[in-house]
Amino acid sequence: MHFDQIREEFAKLESEIADGPIVPNVTPEEIRAHLCSRYDFKRTIALDEVIADVEQMLRQWQVQVTHPRYFGLYNPSVMPASVVADTLVAMFNPQLANWRTSPAANEIERHTLAWLTDKFGLPEDSIATFTSGGSEANLSAVVVALTWAFPEYGEHGLQKLSGQPAIYLTEETHHGFNKIAHMVGLGRRSLRTIATDSGLRMRPEDLRQRVTEDSKNGFIPFMVIGSAGTTAAGVIDPLPEIAQMCDEEGLWFHADAAWGGAAVVSPSLRLHLAGIERADSITCDAHKWLSVPMGCGMFFCQHRESVAEAFRSDVTYMPSKSAGSRDTAGTTFDPLTNSAQWSRRFIGLKLFMALAEHGEAGYAEMLEHQSHMGQMLRESLAASGWRIVNSTPFPVVCFTRDGLVPGELLTALRERQIAWMSEAQLGGVPVIRACITSFRTTAQDIEWVVGEMNSLVSDLPGRKTA
Repeated sequence: MHFDQIREEFAKLESEIADGPIVPNVTPEEIRAHLCSRYDFKRTIALDEVIADVEQMLRQWQVQVTHPRYFGLYNPSVMPASVVADTLVAMFNPQLANWRTSPAANEIERHTLAWLTDKFGLPEDSIATFTSGGSEANLSAVVVALTWAFPEYGEHGLQKLSGQPAIYLTEETHHGFNKIAHMVGLGRRSLRTIATDSGLRMRPEDLRQRVTEDSKNGFIPFMVIGSAGTTAAGVIDPLPEIAQMCDEEGLWFHADAAWGGAAVVSPSLRLHLAGIERADSITCDAHKWLSVPMGCGMFFCQHRESVAEAFRSDVTYMPSKSAGSRDTAGTTFDPLTNSAQWSRRFIGLKLFMALAEHGEAGYAEMLEHQSHMGQMLRESLAASGWRIVNSTPFPVVCFTRDGLVPGELLTALRERQIAWMSEAQLGGVPVIRACITSFRTTAQDIEWVVGEMNSLVSDLPGRKTA
């Protein structure tokens, strides 16, 4: 099929999604009954029939995250080029553990990551790898930081250390670090929570005081997590101050920029990430604000030797770098010895192809459009009597209203197919969170949703118009 045909089908699907419901009305029993009645895997079914049925299930029984009024978690609308990329990857099925088996795929990823490494302002010789998502990238950061801080960790584990290693973060930091602390053997109590200011940003003075106190009480501080766009509120921690403190104390500075990191592509937005170039490591997910299909995470690190030590492996059954017609020894990069993954999909093609089609300027325009829609939503809500409770240059708006129960409004929004939003806890207070995740969201969408919410709020149980 020619790409024009694919684009036409893609546009048709997106139009149908935009005109249809956002939230499905289905029970688990209904889906299970459908599957059991058709798929016992004892009889064969024509592929065309299976495709049509699966497509219909996805149309009917899924929150349509590519809908322009899906203002929820960061599951974006996706670029057509990236969809084609995922199809090509599935067809050729390259294995990127080793350079020799997939030279073109590996070099495409190197080329793409080098471009983004430069955008982050990191040194040219920094290490960068594609990951399954932000959790793997953050896990990689902790493992490499441990290897950097404690040379004996790799061979002997944590039991050889003289104290309890400690990681510093805030309540707003992604909660995936709780899982990571458990998985690497640090334990969840190794996560030391730092106070935030009124804008939910990490307080550097509290960080410094906590590190000093912990050092006297059996902890070994080694890592600080600074968020460049928190999940709930889009807050950017004071990255330059954190970097300076980490330099002075000899701590690893990791910037979790899973969705906010894309801002480095925009000349007007990148200013908000000043200081990220000083991070020892960075997490960024292309399947969030760079609008490619999941999963497409990325891990960047300034310490090549620590990465190589953390993930080193000598495997005799893998093809030699120098095997083949040309000697490539010393000039190529093998992901299996530089990342947590072993067998690995060609993750980076979807970003490469989207970048190639839209270019830097096209991506910057897309990011800036979504930020503008976020600001429009913020201003429209404020003008209508809603209280905005977060401050961020990114397109996530957290808001409430006196006497409002967020859950009641969210239920009504979904039942009436007005929009999909989520509930968040900021400072222990429940609020409504709306995030512009689609580059297809328009000013008309914003105006209509706010108008519907204003009409709806007075009809909620026990609620009087403010």
